[in-house]
Amino acid sequence: MKKKLLIVISALFLLLLGACSTSTNSNSSESDVKGDGEETGSTGKQEVVFWHAMSGELETVLNDIVADFNKSQDNIEVKPIFQGTYEESLTKFNSVAGTDDAPTIMQVFEVGTKYMIDSGKIQPVQKFIDEDNYDTSQWEENISNYYTVDGEQYSMPFNSSTPILIYNKDAFKEAGLDPEKAPMTYSELKEAAKKLTKKEGGETTRYGFSILNYGWFFEEMLAEQGGHYVDNENGRKGNAEKATFNDEKGLKVFNLISEMYKEGTYYNVGQNWDDMRAAFQSGKIAMYLDSSAGIKAMVDNSDFEVGASYLPIPDDSEREGVIIGGASIWMSSGIDEEKQKAAWEFMKYLTTPEVQAEWHVKSGYFAINPAAYEQDIVKEEWEKYPQLKVTVDQLAETKKSTATQGALISVFPESRQKVVTAMENLYQGMDPKEALDQAAEETNRALEVANKKQGN
Repeated sequence: MKKKLLIVISALFLLLLGACSTSTNSNSSESDVKGDGEETGSTGKQEVVFWHAMSGELETVLNDIVADFNKSQDNIEVKPIFQGTYEESLTKFNSVAGTDDAPTIMQVFEVGTKYMIDSGKIQPVQKFIDEDNYDTSQWEENISNYYTVDGEQYSMPFNSSTPILIYNKDAFKEAGLDPEKAPMTYSELKEAAKKLTKKEGGETTRYGFSILNYGWFFEEMLAEQGGHYVDNENGRKGNAEKATFNDEKGLKVFNLISEMYKEGTYYNVGQNWDDMRAAFQSGKIAMYLDSSAGIKAMVDNSDFEVGASYLPIPDDSEREGVIIGGASIWMSSGIDEEKQKAAWEFMKYLTTPEVQAEWHVKSGYFAINPAAYEQDIVKEEWEKYPQLKVTVDQLAETKKSTATQGALISVFPESRQKVVTAMENLYQGMDPKEALDQAAEETNRALEVANKKQGN
């Protein structure tokens, strides 16, 4: 029954692209799927097979960091292998987990956290933290907190991002708005969007605001208010049994979208990240929510000055902060302990200030170790891209709570898709409460099925 559950759940991950998931094109050969295999590589070093989902420029940056580690010592050889998207790599892991072909370590997106824990095929890194007396306080707490369950660190944070408000400063000036003062509340957002929206004849040539039809952004806007996605303290104090995102906090988000869409200041950009970014760069929209990891590329590729700011919150709410997105690195269980120890040495290397500074500057992701921000290369980068510091500040000011820690459910991808459908229903005129309640009810059914199969 357990095995059947894992297969069913892994299939659900194919329903959704991750917040920062990479291209669906995979150039890995059949041999690339192979995991650990021999205990040591051809060089006699302890081989650590590292499955990841970084493609394009990110893969180049990652490979360079791995190469530097391999050169830094004589006993360990880390072998990075691209396995496609987060969803594709997780499906591959499910097929080899617990066998000799399992990777030593693997990158998994944040919503795969409970799935990995429930798989029974991973070794929590807490074991090595305790044995090594390793000080995890050097890690950014609001990042590592996501991957900590019941006080145990299950995986090592790696590529982490949060949502950010991105806006066109030139459009702000044109509309008579202060380009250095982005809207911080829903009422300010609505007012700015009205001024930024332009019409020529009967056609809208520029919309004030947009949000990608993607569940991650809804979750973040919920957490900013201190809202929970599911019960049992977001699934952190026990298995979630019921969705709670359709409460008054969730409804505020849906009401905002519905009202702005009806006012003609909100653009339905669809579900494609590239379409959303292209709409901003072309001037079709003046403000939108994006991943903090994409801010550098947006600055570099826009013909106008780009601003970045915190997520707006309802006027009557206190700012709680954001949930971390991205992915972490997990260690396989059932493999040679010496191989695990070698992997742990690589993990520790990854979190050093110098390496994290390089990763932050070249990838746009947060530094897991905040000491990296004191490195000269980071300070120089922030001079060129002050928007990066805005994203870091928003994360640093996040309050530690089960709301900002993020929900822990095995059916997350399926639930996110229900929220996407609910968002799309708003554009068809459905009542916000009805749309949100429907998504919650469908999530409840998925939770009930998952919990029954787990014997809970």
